[in-house]
Amino acid sequence: MDILLSQVANGLVLGFIYVLIAVGLSITFGMLGIVNFAHGAFFALGAYFSYELVRLFGWPAAILAPFLVAGVGMVVEVVLIRKLYGKEPLLGLVVTFALGLLIEAVIRHFWGTDGKPLTPPQFLNGFVEIGPIFMTNYRVAVLVATVAVLVALWAFLNFTPYGRIIRAGSRDPEMVDMLGINLPRVFTGVFGLGCAIAAIAGILAGPLWTVSPSMAANAIMPAFVIVAIGGLGSFAGALIAGLTVGIVTAMTIQFWPEASTAAMYVLMLVVLLLRPRGLLGSQWERFE
Repeated sequence: MDILLSQVANGLVLGFIYVLIAVGLSITFGMLGIVNFAHGAFFALGAYFSYELVRLFGWPAAILAPFLVAGVGMVVEVVLIRKLYGKEPLLGLVVTFALGLLIEAVIRHFWGTDGKPLTPPQFLNGFVEIGPIFMTNYRVAVLVATVAVLVALWAFLNFTPYGRIIRAGSRDPEMVDMLGINLPRVFTGVFGLGCAIAAIAGILAGPLWTVSPSMAANAIMPAFVIVAIGGLGSFAGALIAGLTVGIVTAMTIQFWPEASTAAMYVLMLVVLLLRPRGLLGSQWERFE
C-alpha cells in the first residue's frame, strides 16, 4: 500500500506537468484555431533556456526562461503562424510540424544530442515523508508550483479584462474584432502565453527528465492525448485528464512497465468511445 500511494503521488507530479503542457496547447487552439504541433518544441526550448540560465547565473535566473520562450513564440506567430488563419487546417498541421522539427534541429545544433543534467536547487535536495508517502523535496515543489501556475492562469482568464477577451475570442473572434479590439495583437499574446506555459512545464520537468532534444516528442503526444480526453477548450477537462493520465502512467510503470507507453492511448480510446467530445468537451455554436 505504501508503494501504491507513493506511485500515485509521483503520478500526480507527472500529471500536473502534462496539464501545463496541455493547457497551453488548448488555449492556442481555442483562440487561434491552430493545432500547434510545435508546442512540444517550445516545451523543450524552455528546458534548454533554463539550463543555460541556471548554468550561468543560478536557479533564480530560470524565471526569465518563460519570457524568452514567449518572445520567440510571438515572433513565430507574427512571421509564420499569422499566415495560417482561416486556411485549410491541414496546412496548419504541416507547417507547425515542420516548425517543431526546425526548432529541434536548432536545439541539436547549439546544444548537441546528448542529455544535459539540470540539477534541482540545492535547498530542494533530500526527501520528505508524508505518512506512507515518500517523495523527493523537488517533486513536492513541482506539485506546489504547478498548482500555483494553474490557479494564477485560471484567475487571469476569468477575472481580468484580457482574460475575458481571450475567452470571448475563442468563441467568436469576429465579434471581438467588431468591438474595436486589436485582434492580431491578441492572437500574438495568446500564442506567446501558450508558449510560456509550455516553457514553465519544461523548466519543472528538466531535473526529472534530463534536458534533451527528445523532450519535444515526449511532451507533445501526451499533450494531445490529454486535450482529446479532457475536451477541446476545457480548462477543467485538461486538469482532470492530465492527472488521470499521469496516475495511470505511473501505476503502469510500477506494475506493468512494458505497457507504460501504451497505457494513455488505451485510456484515450476508452474515453472517446464513450464520449467522443471528451470528458468536459462542449459543442459551441459560433455566431454567423
